[in-house]
Amino acid sequence: MKRATQLTALAGAAALALAACGQAPEETESGGSGGEAIDFTPCIVSDQGGFDDKSFNQLSYEGAKKAADELGVELKDVQSQSESDYKPNMESLVGQGCDAIVGVGFALSATTIESATANPEVDYILVDDAADADFDGQPDAENIKPLLYDTAEAAFLAGYLAAGYSEAGKVGTFGGQPFPTVTIFMDGFKQGVEHYNEVNGANVEVVGYTGGEDGSFTGGFEANETAKTTAQNIIDQGVDVLLPVGGPIYQSAIAAIQDSGREITLIGVDADFYETDPSTRPYVLTSILKKMDVSTYEAVLASGQGEFDAEPYVGTLENGGVDLAPLHDFEDKVDPALVEEVDALKQQIIDGEIEVTSYLAE
Repeated sequence: MKRATQLTALAGAAALALAACGQAPEETESGGSGGEAIDFTPCIVSDQGGFDDKSFNQLSYEGAKKAADELGVELKDVQSQSESDYKPNMESLVGQGCDAIVGVGFALSATTIESATANPEVDYILVDDAADADFDGQPDAENIKPLLYDTAEAAFLAGYLAAGYSEAGKVGTFGGQPFPTVTIFMDGFKQGVEHYNEVNGANVEVVGYTGGEDGSFTGGFEANETAKTTAQNIIDQGVDVLLPVGGPIYQSAIAAIQDSGREITLIGVDADFYETDPSTRPYVLTSILKKMDVSTYEAVLASGQGEFDAEPYVGTLENGGVDLAPLHDFEDKVDPALVEEVDALKQQIIDGEIEVTSYLAE
């Protein structure tokens, strides 16, 4: 697999055909318009929620698709509707001759480890998990590349921003399930609020989370009545900024905000909700970005170019793997001095002057 065969004449004809349709890819060293046909099949399997979840599944898919397009190959994808789909979906991709398989989400970790161990010739890319079931600090198979994101850093900025923006002196957060990849957002958010209080002599309260597994969780990652009720319970305690962590559960949070009749802003996670889901624009103050599209793209591209490495990637503020989205429609509603403080905090975190604790901080 991953053999490059010279097919100059055929590739040229294909490029002309694509050009006629106005869809020719840009020239790359390895891609379909560069005079080579790549014998490479990239694949991706989603977590629950599917590739149109406006969040981490969608971002990972977009990154893998961009890499496939640049390489001039077809991306094979399969969506999981439940946990019982993970193993058969992964096995189906192996059976289709996939050279690189992206598993989206920590829930696919066990399945990815099992499949990678059984298929050492395949490159595996695992989004949002270290693939370290035995906790020895290393991926459990040499052909798995973990893509991790220290979102606590960006969430710290969001917490500080939320505390400064809140008029009620109360901000809230809740999650899907108390997994580290969920609570890392909530931990960073809480630390940011606490830092705001310390710097400004304030007493902004965080509702819905006190640390670890002690907080409000819906028990899943679906937009359903449970998620809406969880959001409503926090809203009823008087918050005016709300951070839901867990893919589509933000949709239930917005429904609860609408029912409340109050002016409550939302903070998105993973993707910039303002861009991925325009219906959120009246509510979204900002989003905590986890740039899975960029890291997935780079990992799939490297595999296709024969440059795959299993070194874990950790996205930070410093390397641009995590960040805070623009304020968009709320730009005129936020005190410019607060924005300057948040910008300064970002640089202080990058410079190591402010330490944000998380399970990925080291």
